[in-house]
Amino acid sequence: MEGHGLPTSTVTYNTLVKGLCMHGNLKQSLQLLDKLRKKGLVPNAFTFSFLLQAAYKERGVDEAMKLLDEIIAKGGEPNLVSYNVLLTGLCKEERTEEAISLFRELPAKGFSPSVVSYNILLRSLCHEGRWEEANELLAEMDKRDQSPSVVTYNILITSLSFHGRTEQAFQVLDEMTRSGFKVSATSYNPIVARLCKEGKVDLVVQCIDQMIHRRCTPNDGTYCAVAMLCEQGKVQEAFFIIQSLGNKQSNPMHDFYKNVISSLCRKGNTYAAFQMLYEMTKYGFTPDSFTYSSMIRGMCREGMLDEALKVFRILEENDHVPNIDNYNALILGFCKARRTDMSIEIFLMMVNKGCVPNENTYTILVEGLAFEEKTDIAADLLKELCGKEVLSQSTVERLSMQFDFKELIAAE
Repeated sequence: MEGHGLPTSTVTYNTLVKGLCMHGNLKQSLQLLDKLRKKGLVPNAFTFSFLLQAAYKERGVDEAMKLLDEIIAKGGEPNLVSYNVLLTGLCKEERTEEAISLFRELPAKGFSPSVVSYNILLRSLCHEGRWEEANELLAEMDKRDQSPSVVTYNILITSLSFHGRTEQAFQVLDEMTRSGFKVSATSYNPIVARLCKEGKVDLVVQCIDQMIHRRCTPNDGTYCAVAMLCEQGKVQEAFFIIQSLGNKQSNPMHDFYKNVISSLCRKGNTYAAFQMLYEMTKYGFTPDSFTYSSMIRGMCREGMLDEALKVFRILEENDHVPNIDNYNALILGFCKARRTDMSIEIFLMMVNKGCVPNENTYTILVEGLAFEEKTDIAADLLKELCGKEVLSQSTVERLSMQFDFKELIAAE
């Protein structure tokens, strides 16, 4: 990477580290950290936060804690955000007692817990139904002049709803309003979801009416919450509620239905999306290419690769000519499942049927091969694509940096 545009500022460096961490390249991020340290660029607390978050997501919170010790040993100065990352990691691994211990150690480390710190711990206590301790923590927040935030209230509402205590959740919602906070769909969605899970359609309608009355705009979470009625065999009821929400907004109904299906698929509710789609088509909705791509992506994301391929073939049999976005959705799904062999077969099928690949297609294949650690093949493919000038320079540079294609960089 020498001489090939290494970042010269901490801001640029943080952007690169964050990008590598988001793509699951913690090892490369740490290597880059050492290289830049040798060049005199000192990472800041934000850098450490990115690295710690990537460490607990990839390797577990114990590894993240070891990394923090190494950072401190090398003279790094993490801030409270870094410790909040560790608190989050411990809570996600359901190690609440250890999280409480770390939380209590913060003052000795030179930090006063923030509202964010309290919220992290509060979420874990509420999720476990430890209401007495949660109330004690809330009282402590008030005593230490750490006023509850919108997030605090939403944590309480979500946890109470999850445990079936919807009446108390409504009480918190009312208290939130009295305290002057703007209530949003995020606050209502957990209650709607619980009521739908219990099949209480009338109460769902009342809750959504109150939500609209308070000028809360329904969002993806609302549609997913309503779709939970499908699990109770109330598909038509779910559709009619969705339809009423569509009637209350200004966008064309076709666009609204399309967005609802896309939302459900993105959130892992693909089966409910199929059920809702069936009802929608009975009322005049015609799925388009975007809708089909959403369904294919959703099925692949949920591990239903063979089913996604079958749906793709059924579409062809019903005179829907797949476009590049449909193919890309299928190719991406197989690549993410580390099945680049099948992705390449789909790619060849696409070309044979006269569908021209675009830059996104090639990028998906290169990334798929690289993630399967077929680095040499990925580098060769990227080099070939560079020669054919089918990729932009920015894409080539990003892929080269992301997967450390050193030989390719040297050859360019």
